[in-house]
Amino acid sequence: MGSIKAADVAKLRKQTGAGMMDCKKALVESNGDFEQAIIVLRKKGQKVAAKRADRDTTEGIATVKVNVENTAGVAIVLACETDFVAKNDSFKELADSFADIAINCDNKEDFLQASFGTMSVADKLIEQTGVIGEKIDISSFERVEAPYVGYYVHGGKIAAIVGLNSLIDKAESLTKDLAMQVASMGATKLSYLDFDTEFISSETEARIAVIEKENIELARLGKTLKNVPKYISRAQLSEDVLNQAKMDIKEQLKSEGKPEAIWERILPGKLERFINDNTTLDQEQCLLDQKFIKDESLNVSDYIKSYGDIAVSKFVRVSLG
Repeated sequence: MGSIKAADVAKLRKQTGAGMMDCKKALVESNGDFEQAIIVLRKKGQKVAAKRADRDTTEGIATVKVNVENTAGVAIVLACETDFVAKNDSFKELADSFADIAINCDNKEDFLQASFGTMSVADKLIEQTGVIGEKIDISSFERVEAPYVGYYVHGGKIAAIVGLNSLIDKAESLTKDLAMQVASMGATKLSYLDFDTEFISSETEARIAVIEKENIELARLGKTLKNVPKYISRAQLSEDVLNQAKMDIKEQLKSEGKPEAIWERILPGKLERFINDNTTLDQEQCLLDQKFIKDESLNVSDYIKSYGDIAVSKFVRVSLG
C-alpha cells in the first residue's frame, strides 16, 4: 500500500463507511492527509448525487427516537433507491445515528444543518451517497412533543408517534396501541372537526360520482346498486339533517306497519346506522372515528375513554415511498 498506512485506511473506512479501495484512493489523492481524504470522498458523493438527483427513493428505513422523559419523539425516513441497500446493517446504523441527532432538532431544516461529527447531516448524506452509490435522503421528518409520547414501528417501513395530553398509568400501552392504529389504518386527522369545509365538499362530490358510475355498471349486470350517500362526514350532519333523518325513519316505520309504541326503541339503532352510512370519510381518515383494530366493536374514541380522562394531543405517521 506504499506510504499509506493500513491503519489510516481502516480508520477512514470506519468513519465514512466507504470501501477499502475507495478509502485507499482518497488517502493517496490527499497524500495521506486524513481530513483531506474525507473531503475527497465527499466530492465523490457530490458527483454521484448530481448524476442520480432524478432517481426515486422509494425504499429505506422508517425509524423513531423518543427522549428518556418520553416527552418528545421524532420519526424520520432515511430513503434510498433499492431494498438491497435498505437491508444493509450499515444503512440501518446510519438511520439510527441520524435519529439520535434528529431528536434534538425542531424541524427538518434544523436537522439537515445539525452536526454529524465534523460535517453537517446534509453533507453526511452527500458523502454516503458516494459511498453507497445511489441516492439517499431524508424523505420524512415529523416531531411530537407532549406530556407523554409513545410510538410504534412496523417492519422499518412505517413509523407512528402519538402524544397524550397528560401522563397516566399504562400510558405506554395506550400510546403503542394508538400508534399501531395510526400505522395500520393511516389516519390523517384526529377528528372530523379538523377537516377543511372545501375539502369535505369536493370529496363528497368525488365519492358520489364514483358510486354513481359503479351503479351504472351494476345496473347493466342486473346486480344490487350501491347506496349513494348524501353526506360523508359528521361535519355535514347538522341538527336539521339529523332531525330530518329521524322523521324519515319514522315515516319508514309507519309505512312498514310498525306499531308507533315501539318506534322509540327502534329509532336509535336506525339513526346510528344513518350516521354510520354518512360518515365514511371520518371512518377512513379520522383517528377517533376509526374502528379499533384490536376490537372492532369499539371505535378508537371509546377505547381511549376506557383509560379515563385522557386525550390525544397529536399524532404523526411516516412511511416509505
